[in-house]
Amino acid sequence: MKIKYLSLLCLILLLSSCKNETQLYKIEGQQIPVSDSIPINEEIDAFIKPYRTHINKDLDSTLAYCVKTYSKNDGHLNTAIGNFMADVVFEQGDPVFYSRTGKHMDMVLLNHGGIRSILSKGKVTARNAYELMPFDNSIVVVELRGEQVIELTNYLATRKKAHPISKLNLKVDKDFNIQSALINGEPITKEKTYYVATNDYLYNGGSHMDFFQTNVGMHKLDYKIRNSLIDYFSKVDTINPVIDDRFIQIN
Repeated sequence: MKIKYLSLLCLILLLSSCKNETQLYKIEGQQIPVSDSIPINEEIDAFIKPYRTHINKDLDSTLAYCVKTYSKNDGHLNTAIGNFMADVVFEQGDPVFYSRTGKHMDMVLLNHGGIRSILSKGKVTARNAYELMPFDNSIVVVELRGEQVIELTNYLATRKKAHPISKLNLKVDKDFNIQSALINGEPITKEKTYYVATNDYLYNGGSHMDFFQTNVGMHKLDYKIRNSLIDYFSKVDTINPVIDDRFIQIN
């Protein structure tokens, strides 16, 4: 019996010795390309086909008509499509905000880079809304004192970019010094609280809009910008935005 246990102990020690001496020699990897050449699984494709057909039908149903093709590059300090998106956020978002707070939004600020597609001439569909705003950004209303709104206008003047705005009128000179800044036709008052609609990405500092962080309060509308576009498309016949004087440079 002792010999049996001694043999077992020797075997364990031998295996342990071999394990301790084992060393990694090399690591090899292989790239496996993924492409559309991979065969379709007919069974899975047949299962999802009815759902795909239903979704595509909803996305491609005509909601309105667009009179021409609009791009975010079609203007200097304001663009037709940017004006359109900011105005839609105001028109669709303000009733929601008022129903919850008894207050009205004062203005809207979005970001130029958030417009991710053109809006083409012809039929307008829900798919167009997904193309314009593929992200799940939601509307928020930020309470800003007049001092922070002045920071906001200075930001727009120094960036020299067509960030979409609504209800704010801004005029700058040839050196981009602010000559006039009005909200709903009135000068900005430092002591007043303004309700500025934007999206959650910008509220959290996106596009370096840090002035939103110095706020009195914030209200989530639980209303995606994409959904506000779809709702607007559904209630109008024609989309015909224009470049106007809401942000211009004067001599």
